[in-house]
Amino acid sequence: MTDTAIRPVLAEAAWPAEGAMLQARRLGLAVLGIVALSLAAKIGVPMWPSPVPVTLGTFAVLTIGVAYGPRLGLATILGYLAIGALGFDVFAGSSASNNGLAYMLGGTGGYLAGWVVAALALGHAARRGFDRSIAGMALTLLVGNVLIYVPGLLWLHHLVAGGLFDATRFATPWEQTIAWGLTPYLIGDALKLALAALLVPGLWKLVGASRR
Repeated sequence: MTDTAIRPVLAEAAWPAEGAMLQARRLGLAVLGIVALSLAAKIGVPMWPSPVPVTLGTFAVLTIGVAYGPRLGLATILGYLAIGALGFDVFAGSSASNNGLAYMLGGTGGYLAGWVVAALALGHAARRGFDRSIAGMALTLLVGNVLIYVPGLLWLHHLVAGGLFDATRFATPWEQTIAWGLTPYLIGDALKLALAALLVPGLWKLVGASRR
């Protein structure tokens, strides 16, 4: 294993801990991450007729994955999804009547699965120092976004082809899938990626300055 494969991630550098304090840090960060994800998911704009709204959830997931590292980042995302699966109103479009597993198997289901993959991948990238520079962070976030979109679009296409296809407006199910699940979000995602690409390296500079 090379030196770059064992670099500390942002959360570890900003809050060093050992022993019992290490466990307290992990638990505290996981709870904080779940709360942040829940709030970020509710800050959104509906993109009718698409069943997938534009939210800050992706921004929160990618930032948590990079800042927490692969293990804690993955645990935080899985914890958030588990809470949602139990019926708590933590997802973008969930409500008292539409929540839990029924909601997770709807239009956003593939994107939620992509969050898990992206958080794990970005955590590993952070271990290799890709989050220390704007260019490295931008590349990492771009890959993370692709990892979210791939399962998201595949699942949405499954739903469209399974009964949601509108032949009066779209030539094929894939055309409708792209129109519903990709093109409305590109500009918003570009802005969120740019913000995260600037934020995390900036936080690294603050952490480095505080250690001098």
